[in-house]
Amino acid sequence: MRALFPGSFDPVTQGHQDVLRRTAALFDEVVVCVMFNPSKTGRSPVPERLDRLRGAASGLGNVTVDSHAGGLLVDYCRRVGIDVVVRGVRGAGDLDYEMPMARMNHELAGVETFFIPADPALAHISSTLVTGQGVSPR
Repeated sequence: MRALFPGSFDPVTQGHQDVLRRTAALFDEVVVCVMFNPSKTGRSPVPERLDRLRGAASGLGNVTVDSHAGGLLVDYCRRVGIDVVVRGVRGAGDLDYEMPMARMNHELAGVETFFIPADPALAHISSTLVTGQGVSPR
């Protein structure tokens, strides 16, 4: 089974790397994809984020790296034939943020969402905090 691990990955954190490794152990193939999020201001150019993700995926033979800038996440899933989206959650706030999207992805395209709880040692890390852009749910 193929899974999509989407995100802005700006920057790639230890938490992202942990979820990616754990996802790769559970699925036959994982596509980690830099998605355009209009609610976030990117600090690193997408090619740089892709390079960092390729580095994080080195040694994981079932992981490929991609990007998607146009349309919904489910549009990407339909285009590449993926039925499962993986989301790492650090706590209740993340889950509250992710649940409506998970329900909508299922309603729109039958895409299921698989939640992976963050490693407690990494749960305090977010891209937003790492870049100093303030506090947000993702």
